[in-house]
Amino acid sequence: MMFDPVPPYQPSHFRVKFAIAPWERRACAALRRQVFCVEQGLFVGDDRDTVDAHAIPICALSTLGGEADAVVGTVRIHTVPERPGEWWGSRLAVAKPFRSAAALGTGLIRLAVSAAHARGCARFLAHVQEGNAALFERLNWTSLAPLDLHGRPHRLMQADLAAYPPVLDPEHGLVMIRRAA
Repeated sequence: MMFDPVPPYQPSHFRVKFAIAPWERRACAALRRQVFCVEQGLFVGDDRDTVDAHAIPICALSTLGGEADAVVGTVRIHTVPERPGEWWGSRLAVAKPFRSAAALGTGLIRLAVSAAHARGCARFLAHVQEGNAALFERLNWTSLAPLDLHGRPHRLMQADLAAYPPVLDPEHGLVMIRRAA
């Protein structure tokens, strides 16, 4: 039996930042479609909605030689215009080959809440799939109510802003994550 003596490349560094470049935004949208439409079947065709018009996308980038080479995670943050100070996080997705690097989801959540906190967030909420609620609880989130969204159990959850100091410059990616071996 023949085998390849060189294992496939696995990035060891990831950068979490606002998705600024057009390629980053396109890759975030593609990753969301893959996770929420193809893998989970929550949406047909595309998961985009009216929130995307004003949401701020955040991406987790794998790096090769210090340069970003692919979007491997994403989340978006947005305000609720009729409720000043209220921010939401939604559409948290990590590419399947990178889900074992639990730090990616954590990094996305941390930057999302900290960036909103720096922009005047007084309350940060998310609808979290039931299977992910324990991760959020470990990250200082409180479950407010169970609910059913898209035919799946979710929880309405709120972040403890005291655990998320404001990040003033998320465009440059202040969060670096090293994947555990």
